[in-house]
Amino acid sequence: MVFWMRLFLPILGLLVFPWGSLADPHVLPLSSVEAELERLKEVDSPFWSPQLFEFYRRRDFRPGWLVDGGPGSQVVPLVRTLRNADLDGLCPEEYHLDTIEALLAGSAAWSAQDSARFDLLLSDAFLRYASHLSGGRVDPNVVLTHWKVRPHPIDPVQLLTLALQDGTPVQRLAALEPTNPGYAALRKALADYRRLEILGGWPLVPDGPKLEPGQDDPRLPVLRRRLQVSGDLPEAGESGDRFDPATVAAVKAFQSRHGLATDGVLGPHTLAVLNVPVGVRRLQLELNLERWRWLPQDLGERYLLVNIAAFRLDVVVGGVTVLSMPAVVGTSFRQTPVFSGRLTHLEFSPYWYVPPTILREDLLPKLRKDPSLLAKRHFEVVGWRGGEILDPAGIDWRRVTAEHFPGQIRQQPGPWNPLGRVKFLFPNEYSVYLHDTPEPALFSKEVRSFSSGCIRIAQPLALAALLLGDNPTPLERDYLAGHLPETPQRIAVPKPLPVHILYWTAWVDADGILNFRDDLYWRDLDLEMALAETAGSF
Repeated sequence: MVFWMRLFLPILGLLVFPWGSLADPHVLPLSSVEAELERLKEVDSPFWSPQLFEFYRRRDFRPGWLVDGGPGSQVVPLVRTLRNADLDGLCPEEYHLDTIEALLAGSAAWSAQDSARFDLLLSDAFLRYASHLSGGRVDPNVVLTHWKVRPHPIDPVQLLTLALQDGTPVQRLAALEPTNPGYAALRKALADYRRLEILGGWPLVPDGPKLEPGQDDPRLPVLRRRLQVSGDLPEAGESGDRFDPATVAAVKAFQSRHGLATDGVLGPHTLAVLNVPVGVRRLQLELNLERWRWLPQDLGERYLLVNIAAFRLDVVVGGVTVLSMPAVVGTSFRQTPVFSGRLTHLEFSPYWYVPPTILREDLLPKLRKDPSLLAKRHFEVVGWRGGEILDPAGIDWRRVTAEHFPGQIRQQPGPWNPLGRVKFLFPNEYSVYLHDTPEPALFSKEVRSFSSGCIRIAQPLALAALLLGDNPTPLERDYLAGHLPETPQRIAVPKPLPVHILYWTAWVDADGILNFRDDLYWRDLDLEMALAETAGSF
């Protein structure tokens, strides 16, 4: 008799208590969550995902967030975190926030399907938010071109499983946020610009003639107010229609952090940038926060960073910029790609090997007309086999193509060589490197997109000295002093370091100043469109 009672009591319990046994704190029958998942899959709902299914499969389709017939203690903190997702430039709507809050408000009258749906929504919100914080809302390798930097992947399913086991979902999500101070500073700037946008932004400065220091203009009061709102001019200052020194200094500060010529003149370009709406700048901050989430958490204790959109190279050691210089990057047609590498060698008096694209599009058409340009410009043809120097007279220049060229064309070291005195090597699939240039005048321009993809830098010998360290060899000291070898000399860097070539159109610099730059390659627009498409898919 006792045996039969032990056998049937659990079945009786299920009949009397349809949400589960008294010993199980979860209140749904095992089939409710599974049935809702199956229904979502059958209707091809974007809400259904393999990750969501895998999470519940691992736990035998038991709910994760419900206790004793209602929301557990972790629900409200998670909802609060989702509500604040916009602080990171993320969209709370993508985490089903409106539906979750509506269900939460009516939890006293839930049906079995409501309960299952609520649990699924919370789990899916956690999984999506974890993925977005740790790797971005969109995959740059799929949606965008020329971006090959990726963070270390996480397992959101395992993360959610552990979070519910130890009751720390909010804490585990917070740990996924990028830890670099640059991300935190940009996040704070976003909060400031959101508040500024709510308050109406800044006033538009009316069109008018170019305004130079010392001149009078009725637009000065509006200009001052515009500069005060963005923090470029202190609140207390001059008044009237005279373009006074304090306002000129504020215009220069504005120009500097927007990559403009710092002449203090209110010309048409400066005026156009001043009148960019605050909402556009807020969006720019959100887009660049997304780019931060595409990066590894740790960029390195020592690293070299090139910001393509800023035309600048920085060397960072222990979070401090120890060397900074202007750079020249690729044109809009031959864009510098985004990727990470490891700088291992530098080479004094380098050869320049003509890239296939330049050979096909630029050099070969000229050589067909005048093969003597090879010698005039110090070029030589190196055969594919054995590296022998080929006689140009043996090449049929009228018929040869770039695809079937008998070797590589390289330019000998010297002042004519576009790589200058030294190049810096970090092996990569793009054959991109840093190098000197015989055209230093380009560094004085505000927009410096003149290369075929490689990066020219303004102080190559200073960078070489930093990389070679405190004890260079006598020969290395000669090279650094400008006594260069006649043939290329490659030298290993004593302490190789990461190189990150990135694309930021908004960032906070080492002095805490918020900077903006033009979208040189239209990558902001590409990203904006990709994010809009992602937001519309849920």
